[in-house]
Amino acid sequence: MDKLTLRDVYPPALYEPIRDDMRRRIIALKKPRRVGLGPLLTLVFENRATMIFQVCEMARAEHLVEPAKIQAEIDVYNSLLPDPGQLAATLFVEITDEADIRPLLHRMVGIDAHVALEVGGERVPATFEAGRSEKDRISSVQYLRFELGPAARAAIAQQGTPLALVSDLPGYEHRVPLGDETRASLASDLA
Repeated sequence: MDKLTLRDVYPPALYEPIRDDMRRRIIALKKPRRVGLGPLLTLVFENRATMIFQVCEMARAEHLVEPAKIQAEIDVYNSLLPDPGQLAATLFVEITDEADIRPLLHRMVGIDAHVALEVGGERVPATFEAGRSEKDRISSVQYLRFELGPAARAAIAQQGTPLALVSDLPGYEHRVPLGDETRASLASDLA
């Protein structure tokens, strides 16, 4: 997947008039790419379009107009884009009650060794970005990648291939089958 450049990103003055339309398109794009994994975790598969949107939103929120500052944001988000043969995702720990934050983040310690994508029966473990976990709790936002071999990539391209997202963290075991719309969207990332 090609990395982002300044040419891909709308500065705030150009972004504002098209923001509503872009948001609608990204929400529609993310719908099949957003997967609930049990009651606490949501995973969103990322691609160039989702990252362009994020950079545009950050530049807007931070009032970034200088190319060097926008480029700094681009550099951060480029590190989240998948490399060839990979799928990349953002994992969110969804906690709404403030009293539950600390105990639930503690409960999720070790999740970075317990998430996988099942592709046609092949288990592809997630590789989590380092530095987002401590011994007693994790960050509520995690970045991860799935390194897919040639057989898994070919399987994702085939309509009807069984695909599932899995957590086997003790006490948080969940398996979520992914529909064909999700499979097709991920296959387009790998094409």
